[in-house]
Order: sequence, then C-alpha cells, then structure tokens
Amino acid sequence: MVAPAPVPQVIPMMGRPGHLNLASSIRSIRLRNGLSQRQLAVRMSVPRTYVSKIENEKATPTLSSLDRLARALEVSVPDLLTGGEPNLQEEISELMVDPFIAEMLPVVSQLSGIQMSSILNQVRDLTVRPRRSA
Repeated sequence: MVAPAPVPQVIPMMGRPGHLNLASSIRSIRLRNGLSQRQLAVRMSVPRTYVSKIENEKATPTLSSLDRLARALEVSVPDLLTGGEPNLQEEISELMVDPFIAEMLPVVSQLSGIQMSSILNQVRDLTVRPRRSA
C-alpha cells in the first residue's frame, strides 16, 4: 500500500509592497496550460483547496511545493516566479533567428511611426479577421 502524500503546510501570506505576485503567476501559467485547479492539484498530489489557497494568496508554497508546482506546470521555478513570460530581449533574440524577420529588419527600421502603425494595423487585421474564401 502506498502512503498518501503529506498535505503541505499552509503558511499565511503577509502583504508586502513590491513582492512577486506568485499567486497571479501560478494562475496565469495554469490557465495558459488549460488546467483546472483540480487537475493541477492531482499533478502535485495535493488537495485542490491548497492550490486555491495559493492562487488566492491565503497560503505561500514551501520551496518543495514551488518545485512541485513548476514540474506540474512544466516550467522552471524562475519561470514560475516571473509568470513564465519571456522578457523583451529574449523575444527579440527569438525573432532574429527567423530568416524572414532578419531580412526585413533593415527595411522596417527605416519606416516612420505612421508607416509602422499602418503596417502593424494591417497585420493585426490579417490575424484577427477570418479570411474570405474565393
């Protein structure tokens, strides 16, 4: 018989200005992965109420719980602490690997603000509006 996983200790959070918003980071990554609180709890082998308490800032996860959260959400602990959002420099580096983007950069950098805005609006329209079929 397998022993049940220990229930994590609930530690009340103290409101501190400037602290990382771990709760919203966890919720954001969980939702981005299409998981319910129950599904995340199952992956972590903890009660669903524990996940709820973390996301509602009623509890602070221990270091081992942070590690289990990160593994359950398939991110690193630093990604978990920052919401998993890449910073601007990382995004630029990823884009520059694309040959088309690298080729377009010299042309785009010469555009005025109005020209850039117009192009971005057209690209946005192409990605948002459904295409008409012929």
